[in-house]
Formats: sequence, C-alpha cells, structure tokens
Amino acid sequence: MWYSPPPFEETRLPVLHELIRRHPFGTLVVLAGSELAAVHIPFLLHPGPGGLGTLRGHVARANQVWKHCGGSAEALAIFQGPEAYITPSWYPGKQADGRVVPTWNYAVVHVHGSPRAITEPSWLHEHVSQLSAAQEAGQPKPWQVSDAPPEYIARLIHGIVGIEIPISKIEGKWKLSQNHSRADQLAVAAGLESEGTEDARAMAELMRQRMKNP
Repeated sequence: MWYSPPPFEETRLPVLHELIRRHPFGTLVVLAGSELAAVHIPFLLHPGPGGLGTLRGHVARANQVWKHCGGSAEALAIFQGPEAYITPSWYPGKQADGRVVPTWNYAVVHVHGSPRAITEPSWLHEHVSQLSAAQEAGQPKPWQVSDAPPEYIARLIHGIVGIEIPISKIEGKWKLSQNHSRADQLAVAAGLESEGTEDARAMAELMRQRMKNP
C-alpha cells in the first residue's frame, strides 16, 4: 500500500481476513499487455500455504481477463470495508480553534499474488457450490447448486473460468480518526450514528470496535 501512516496500519491477519469475509466483492486488477484491467467479482477466502490464505473467484469465459492470469505476474485484489464522509462539524475542537477540515474514514484490504486461471469442471463446480453456500447462509431456505438441473449447471460452468490467487502479501488500512483525540473520535462516531444510514452506522460501529481494541 503506497501510503499508510502508522496510526492507520492494520497488520493482524485475522482482522484482515474478517474484512474480506464480510465484504467479499472485490476489485481484481491485472496487467493485460500494456494496460491495467480491472474486474469486480466475489471471492472466497481459503486457508493456504504460508498462512496468508488463497483467494478464489471466477469470471465469464468471454471476459478476456482470465487469459492474463498466469505466469509470475502479480495481481492486486482490493476489498473495501465501511466508509463514510466526516464533517468538521462533529469535532469538539471546531468550537475551540476551528482547525479542522473534512475527511473520509474507511477500511480497506489490499491482497497481492500471482493468479492462475482454472477451467477444470470439478474445481469450478466445487467453487460455485461453496460460493453459493456462503452467500445463501442467511436465507430462510438457502438455495443450493443441486437445486438446479445438472445439465443446466454443467452448461453454465462451461461458460466460466476460475481464478485462484495464493496470497503473497496482504495489507490493511483502517483510517478511523485515530490521529484525533478520543473525544473527537467519540464525537465522530456519535455523528455518524445520528445520520441513520447503513454505511454511517457501519463506520461508527467499526470506530467503536477499534477504540476498544486498538
């Protein structure tokens, strides 16, 4: 990560993995010839050699990006957690000296690794089954791949290509007003909660968690 001041760095692997699991829809950036190509796909995080884990996803076979997944070239997968605009009006310090400005709070994980493309039907079937199970877990009657006709699933699987990325490096940045006083942080969390939106509440909750477990 190019710029991550020490107060915002997150290096605890369980914390980084948890953000990926909670926000699995990532942005995959690969080098496609002389230009960068980005695709947006859901990932599953699996344990892997070296302890950092492995990302697995898939794209449509017609999406040429998979043809650039191979060899030693690294790719970057970006996972965006809660984010919210922070108004200076929430800081108690505004009333004291006015030396505050707007900012944006966010949590993000960057994953590096060399991707490979996978076309094996058995691998793809297992992957989409696991992906469906993970996303359907909260449904009253979870849908399963086996609910659809086998020939239909086989035809769809032929139309996708898997992407597997053994993680070589993982970095996190939790920018949650840690460079401000605790009074300011509490005031920002309260301000976010007062907005009442899902994004604002998620950021407020993350800030309170971090204040308890810095």
